[in-house]
Amino acid sequence: MLKSDLPFGSEFSPSQIDLAEVLDLARVHGGDWRAFEAAIRARYFESYKTSDYNRGKLANNCKLGMIAYGLVDREARLTDFGETLWAIRNDAQALYTSLARHILLSLHGIAMVQTAEDMETRGESVTLNKLREWLGERGIHFPRGGKHPSIMRLWLQKAGVFVGPSWRVDEKQLAEVLGTDLSEVDLLAGLTPEQKAYLKTLANVGGTGPFLSNEIERLATTTYGVKFDEKNLPKSVLYPLERAGYISLARGTRTAGRGAKPFLVTPTEKVNTDLLGPLLEALERQVAPQLRTLLRKSFGEILSQVGSDDRHIRGLALEALAFYLMRLIDLTYVATRLRGEATGGAEVDLVFEGTRLMFSRWQIQCKNAASVSLEDVAKEVGLSHHMLRSNVIVIVSTGAVGAEARRFAQRVMRDSNLHVILMDRPDIEAIRDRPTYIVDVLNREARRAMTIKKLQLE
Repeated sequence: MLKSDLPFGSEFSPSQIDLAEVLDLARVHGGDWRAFEAAIRARYFESYKTSDYNRGKLANNCKLGMIAYGLVDREARLTDFGETLWAIRNDAQALYTSLARHILLSLHGIAMVQTAEDMETRGESVTLNKLREWLGERGIHFPRGGKHPSIMRLWLQKAGVFVGPSWRVDEKQLAEVLGTDLSEVDLLAGLTPEQKAYLKTLANVGGTGPFLSNEIERLATTTYGVKFDEKNLPKSVLYPLERAGYISLARGTRTAGRGAKPFLVTPTEKVNTDLLGPLLEALERQVAPQLRTLLRKSFGEILSQVGSDDRHIRGLALEALAFYLMRLIDLTYVATRLRGEATGGAEVDLVFEGTRLMFSRWQIQCKNAASVSLEDVAKEVGLSHHMLRSNVIVIVSTGAVGAEARRFAQRVMRDSNLHVILMDRPDIEAIRDRPTYIVDVLNREARRAMTIKKLQLE
């Protein structure tokens, strides 16, 4: 069973306990978890009309919830964060705001809030089952039937992040609690790995600068293992960070013994805050957080991004295209093998899986090219045989699928158990106009495969 990414919270709920009181109980009984559980049981669960065993279990669940939320350790001692909350326990607003900020930054709370917003934007009702699917696409898991998001929502509601008993987000209050608004979160999410590493390195160094751009680059490589294109550093990293308002740039003096003139990099106030590091870490725990703004857009808007002059945007749009198509048939995202920025925005490869009736693994390649060639299909077949062990290969082209590519795909299906699905621009445009058309495409491709494989038996 997969470990939950959201904290366990049964019986650690504001509808069942008082946060200030349980912090006091931990302060008194910390180091003796049995005494702590007994005190919790006596205060909150002794009157429950259930068995003696179940009353003890409820108290134990409350303790486990406090552990999962980072308030106490296994011996019921207050953690450093728990001590921080205990010190402000008599100020309800400060207490709930501090806990909410901890949930948002350290317990995948930002992802849950963003996902709830995304679902409402797309007209989806926020239910636990649907929320579980949408969070799963972001790489965040909680067990089937688990109340983990509901408990988190209740605590965030105490700080005003959620409005009443609904999943509607009060964006003004969210910005107040978090210290920034979601537009800034989206801006950070849209940065490339190189830009994020550079930014984190600047934050780690601290101070007002200015710093030599190449020295920050070398430190970022050493610290995070990210390789930079030295000749392309200004265009790929420095200029975008300056446009986003994180740094200012000035021309430096020529480095002794070298021809290049590194920039002088000065971090802005947006970098020199305690929020930047935790925000970036929270985003890095998500799968493809940079896709969020694209996934909220219509299929037509995604297709327009595929034609962008910015190769990074083209690559992200191709990835969003793959997500959109696979979501239509309810497959589960597993991994990205090749992102658009690695190929100048020309292609992206992703892996999805399905478990309806039988397990299946799908690899999908989206190509922003005039035509799909035989070599493109052959590469995917080779990856399937030697690495991915997939059942289905989907190749989506914003252009055409060449005749040789189609003949090779037919030969592969005739000689193996692979199913190769080829989709071209007319298919994409038809799905844009009528999303359910993807069923017609898949049925068409299934009939072709059945015809090809049927010939083997004659």
